[in-house]
Amino acid sequence: MKRRQPLSFDLTPLIDVVFILLIFFIVTSTFRKDEHKLAVRLPSSEYGESVNVKEEINIELSESGVALNGKVLTLDEIDNELAKVKNNKTPVFSRIDRDVRYEKIVALFDLLKKHRLENIVLVAKKKK
Repeated sequence: MKRRQPLSFDLTPLIDVVFILLIFFIVTSTFRKDEHKLAVRLPSSEYGESVNVKEEINIELSESGVALNGKVLTLDEIDNELAKVKNNKTPVFSRIDRDVRYEKIVALFDLLKKHRLENIVLVAKKKK
């Protein structure tokens, strides 16, 4: 009488497929350098250009608050952080919600002027 051998699965091809899929998703995914903290509805513009810089300051302004480089802060805390900036030629990318009251924008720009940060870039989305 013949003895039956127990069935066993070879997991090597399955592991190979899993690693290939993992490598595929890692290579094809994009990693965002600038994560934004606030949900901002940007105004749209027909004209504009892309700017690539090494060093930058990102400010987001919405009705609910203000964020500096991805951290939600108060205007007083932002004042303290802007005082630490050494190079006043550093571009300041301002993502301002289209429904923000004008007085909040003026208060933010006053802080930037106080610290002599005058290289301000207003960010808008491209019209389709």
